Amino acid sequence: MKVLKFGGSSVDTPESILNVKNIVEATARPAVVVVSALGGVTDQLIAASRMAAAGDSAYSESVDSLMERHHKMVNAVVEPRRRPQLLENLDHLLTDLRSILHGVFLIQDLTPKTADAIVAYGERLSSLITAALLDNACHVDSLDVVCTRVQNSKTLVDFDLTNRRIVEHFGKHPGLFVCGGFIAKDAETGRITNLGRGGSDYTASIIAAALNAEALEIWTDVDGFMTADPRVIPTAYTIPQLSYNEAMELCNFGAKVVYPPTIYPVCTKNIPIYVKNTFHPSHAGSVISSDMSLTANGESTFTAPICGISSVNRMSVVTVSGPTMVGVIGVNRRIFACLAQNGISVFMVVQTSSETSTSLCITPEDGQKACKVLDAEFAVEIEDGAMNKAQLEEGLATVAVVGENMKRTPGIAGKLFSVLGRNGISVSAIGQGSFEMNISFVIQQEMLSKALNVLHNSFFLSEYQDVNVFVCGTGNVGGSLLQQIAAQRERLMKERRLRINLVGVSGRSQSVYHPEGIDAAHYKEAMQNGEPGGINHMVERIVEMNSFNSVFVDCTASENVARQYETLLSHNVSIVAANKAAASSDFDRYKLLKDTARERGVKYLFETNVGAGLPIINTINDLTGSGDKVLRIEAVVSGTLNFVFNALSADIPLSKAVRMAQEQGYSEPDPRVDLSGKDVIRKLTILARESGYRVNMEDIEAHLFIPNSLFEGSLEEFWEKLPGLDAEFEARRQRLEAEGKCLRFVATWADGKGEVGLREIDQTHPFYHLEGSNNIISLTTSRYHDYPMLIKGYGAGAEVTAAGVFADIMRCANF
Repeated sequence: MKVLKFGGSSVDTPESILNVKNIVEATARPAVVVVSALGGVTDQLIAASRMAAAGDSAYSESVDSLMERHHKMVNAVVEPRRRPQLLENLDHLLTDLRSILHGVFLIQDLTPKTADAIVAYGERLSSLITAALLDNACHVDSLDVVCTRVQNSKTLVDFDLTNRRIVEHFGKHPGLFVCGGFIAKDAETGRITNLGRGGSDYTASIIAAALNAEALEIWTDVDGFMTADPRVIPTAYTIPQLSYNEAMELCNFGAKVVYPPTIYPVCTKNIPIYVKNTFHPSHAGSVISSDMSLTANGESTFTAPICGISSVNRMSVVTVSGPTMVGVIGVNRRIFACLAQNGISVFMVVQTSSETSTSLCITPEDGQKACKVLDAEFAVEIEDGAMNKAQLEEGLATVAVVGENMKRTPGIAGKLFSVLGRNGISVSAIGQGSFEMNISFVIQQEMLSKALNVLHNSFFLSEYQDVNVFVCGTGNVGGSLLQQIAAQRERLMKERRLRINLVGVSGRSQSVYHPEGIDAAHYKEAMQNGEPGGINHMVERIVEMNSFNSVFVDCTASENVARQYETLLSHNVSIVAANKAAASSDFDRYKLLKDTARERGVKYLFETNVGAGLPIINTINDLTGSGDKVLRIEAVVSGTLNFVFNALSADIPLSKAVRMAQEQGYSEPDPRVDLSGKDVIRKLTILARESGYRVNMEDIEAHLFIPNSLFEGSLEEFWEKLPGLDAEFEARRQRLEAEGKCLRFVATWADGKGEVGLREIDQTHPFYHLEGSNNIISLTTSRYHDYPMLIKGYGAGAEVTAAGVFADIMRCANF
């Protein structure tokens, strides 16, 4: 015996109800089919009853519409020989409905009893149509089977009587039965009642339990329970298997797949629930059972620490507080009794261990009312100053992380709140039961989407770990980075399960943003029809988009861009900077940025500020982080200047070597930027700071080899004057060549002081054999004292710099 329940969407159209027919015909007998009203009919009946109660004669048009819709359904799907009797039965019910509504219209009063009777017509009509559609099906009126009783003003199922009637109606002979869900009848008064919205699931569960069915199948319009709401998280997918407890927790916290009371009757009989899609019947769906090895299609079980994330996207918190609550027995009893007497439901409770406050999560509609009745309940205590007035906080949402495996996995709560904090999501209240199966927390409503995405991403419910990247600057470095992202994206997804999502790109005049991602290979085309460029607009869009795991990548040399770092970090956006302006700015600002990143739990990385793609800053951080101390730094960190001095020869004077550096892209368009040594000063300042020293650029002593007069005037004048130095440098070159030496522009930090300048290097020095535009750095530390650590390699060029930036982006992904 199987019990199959089909929801309103499954019997909404002729096409969908024919799917129901195919599914039922493929099911072995005996079987019971439980159906909801046609999609939208229950809401239409409620609306019609309210119109009638308000004296609006338009209720009659609603009845006409219902009659037309049900007639069309019959004519579309039921065999002609069965139609006359069926239409007569339907019209009889609709005539009764019209009469009831007319009575409501005349007296303009809608009692609960009448409202229940009206809303029952949806299932009474749909079950007749479904029974006529199926071959050899026997229609059973649920009003004759499901019985209720009133207890403490609540309508409850009378299980003893209901179970007997179910066995009488369905258990006598094997066959196919059809009945409506949701509706019931009071055992004593005979009045029509119902089991609540979603009650058709409950009806099916009650029948399955009474008949000891082998399975309960819930057929709906989704592929089963999802790891999260797919409308919020497009990557959410079906959970193949859940325990009864997991399903109950998810249902109670916003997952609308199954009506929560449905689970209990079948759970006590250990009957599995299969949740499947009427419109996708081949999909395995989800199975809810006590056997954690059971899946709907025989595949391996779901082993992630959590099985799913559910949420209530609108809620309020009412807090009752005061010193008189400490250690006083009965305060919470008064709180909950007061709320219950006023019909206010509480779905989450949080109390401080000091017992000075109790916070109650309720619907926004009940917020003001709850405060009013609680203030009345504790009026005497409030007057005496022993308690505070109830406080209401609105605009909140609640998230529940659910999973049986959490109780066997240490660190889940720590990881959960760590990842929320890193993404700038503050938690207002936390609730967790001793079963460790549900961690619930309250956040601001505007943060709900971000919270769901980051949790889904972080707890292995997503196929990939996402990093949302904003690139500022599309010049040589930025353009090369975007090419590398395009080339490496698929490999990273395949090999590391990491997805680099390019969600924003901005240049000076144009930009483009898309939460779902931009094709890095075609970013130029996307920008042409995009938005205004510039850093101010970009920061506004980043804050507005509020993406999780966000990384801002600065591929410019702009001071204006660097000034926005603090704003971005304060919004929990990690920063990867090829731009040296911030890291070499005033020390207090540098420290502020570092501290802000640390406090916010995000990254501020600038490895490429020194040595392009060489692992210099990370190496220093590893050394100092492990307790070592940097005592001395010697470095050649200008690829441009190293190229120039390596190019000098009898045939290539200084002026030509500088021109070659510019033409081959090693120098800035104005090579005076490199020749001034300012770039080297910036880099030495950064290295000293990362080594633990407080230093500003002004503290670095500069020994320049170009007269100040060449830095004045236009670039054309510079090129005209530069050959005047050729003879001097050629003479010096010849002397050094004879002595077995060469020129290197060296940055030095020692004894707490720094300097940069041209030095003559002999062949015993490691800097002597430094080719092309390569960089080299020598670190003398407490551990590497007698034999300094050397880092050497290609230290200039857009591609290697972009590669270093890419590596920093990867570090942001590896928290």
